[in-house]
Amino acid sequence: MFANDEEEYFRMSISKFENMLKTNKICFFDSEEFENIILHYLDSGKLNLSKKALKLGLDQHPNSIGLKLVQVELLVFENKFDQAEKLLNELQAIDPNNDEVYIQRANIYSKKGSHHKAIECLQLALQYTEDYADVYSLLGMEYLFIDEVAQARDTFIKCLEHDAEDQTALYNVVYCYDFLDQHQEAIQFLEEFIDHQPYSEVAWHQLGRQFYTIKDYRKAIEAFDFASIIDERFSGAYIEKGKSYEKLKMYAKAIGCYKETLQLEDPSSYIYRRIGFCYENLKNPDKALKYYLKSVHEDPLMDESWVAIADLHLRKNDFKKALQFVNKALGIDEYNPLYWRRFAIINKDLMYFEEAELGFRKAIEHGDTFLDTWLFWSDTLNLLNEYEQAIEKLLKARGMFNDEYEIEYRLAGLYFTTQQAEKAVYHLTNALALNYENRTLLQQLYPAVWEMDTVQHYLKSFGE
Repeated sequence: MFANDEEEYFRMSISKFENMLKTNKICFFDSEEFENIILHYLDSGKLNLSKKALKLGLDQHPNSIGLKLVQVELLVFENKFDQAEKLLNELQAIDPNNDEVYIQRANIYSKKGSHHKAIECLQLALQYTEDYADVYSLLGMEYLFIDEVAQARDTFIKCLEHDAEDQTALYNVVYCYDFLDQHQEAIQFLEEFIDHQPYSEVAWHQLGRQFYTIKDYRKAIEAFDFASIIDERFSGAYIEKGKSYEKLKMYAKAIGCYKETLQLEDPSSYIYRRIGFCYENLKNPDKALKYYLKSVHEDPLMDESWVAIADLHLRKNDFKKALQFVNKALGIDEYNPLYWRRFAIINKDLMYFEEAELGFRKAIEHGDTFLDTWLFWSDTLNLLNEYEQAIEKLLKARGMFNDEYEIEYRLAGLYFTTQQAEKAVYHLTNALALNYENRTLLQQLYPAVWEMDTVQHYLKSFGE
């Protein structure tokens, strides 16, 4: 907001003003000082102090257009739009070429949801302003409000043409390119921008993100390297570089990047989880577990880390511990179908079939779309002797997944089990036609059915 000398002067003004309030001794401030004091308190959420400063300011400078514009801003802040517009009309009559009048009018229209009118006012402000970057920035936001994303992008680019160091505008340009799925165009824009601003770490970082999006991970790493060279404390660049190394399966280098971020900022549950994932891929489960535990210690609500710990125990066939950690994840996100699926599979392996059935049911209810989940659900119901329910689930799955031999063999087995021979033969015929080689699936799931003379005879006759 201020250069160093201006900042010191501003601090002195605030101190002088607050001392005046304590002593009730009236001090003189020029109108610009009052404007800065009022806006400071407004930005700090100290509305009463803003109003006091405004009253004193107008007492000392009753004809100050700048103070009256700040008064408009206060009125808009309090949603007193009619009073604000009345004052703006007076100010426009006095100074019709004042860009702030049009900017404040645009602010009122924007708050009322009249974004097209706000745009008209800002376009008028462009005719009178000396601060084109600010007006283009406001104009770009109005275009975003009405989903004119391409127009917003071009407007934020104009903002950068007038102020190349406006990082918010740069982020907004890239946001627009992302929204429009124009990643190659974004890369071209950023490369041209970097040609003129080679030391913009934000531009290099955003360029790396675009390369990452189009899966050119090596170029992404180069861009993130430049960002971190320009600003050695740019932790975001190290994180993104680590993710790029992960995509290239260069897990040791990824760990190096993530550990660099731990030197730059407070410990992060997310970073610990990423390091754990890399160690897991380097076949070092002990170190992976160490970092996953650090992750949940840092943030006990990091459900993905609890699941990662569960998966480590699953790989060691330690189902009871795996279940313990999956339960922790479900306690955080009870609507996650993948967590319910794990819960179900673990319970099935532990032969807790009722809990497994609950898990598969919840997984489907919360959006699981895997064929295996439907199959495992029906298998669990079969183990619970809930044959009709198992058939019902398989018929639903059959409507979603066409020509799946695994569904057909199961239906055949269940219909034979429930003595519905005609339906059983129909589905067995379908299964054999779809995949004759895997006919032993029937034997694995329904050994008693497999041993039936009728089934053996049918299998032999089909294979001839």
